[in-house]
Amino acid sequence: MWIDKYNSEGYYDPTTYQAMRMVLRDELKRRYGTGYRPLVFICSPFAGDIKANTERTKNYCRFAVEQYAIPLAPHLLYPQFMDEHDPDSRKLGLFFGRVL
Repeated sequence: MWIDKYNSEGYYDPTTYQAMRMVLRDELKRRYGTGYRPLVFICSPFAGDIKANTERTKNYCRFAVEQYAIPLAPHLLYPQFMDEHDPDSRKLGLFFGRVL
């Protein structure tokens, strides 16, 4: 479900946006209860500017949690024990991500 931050005339409307987010959150709680949250695969860049891309991915995961989802971001997990610069290790990590 998408909530627009802008009103029908195109102006930024943070009050309505926050109110609608709270209504949506309450609706999801009512609908799914506390026991169900959908699993969401977070797919975002890792290579290149690794530090900035990691921060972006953390923000995406945080957003997923706020939306009552369970984030799965393997590219935050595997680089902790696999070497991104080793071609064999990188290939294996990409394979693991596809399997998930």
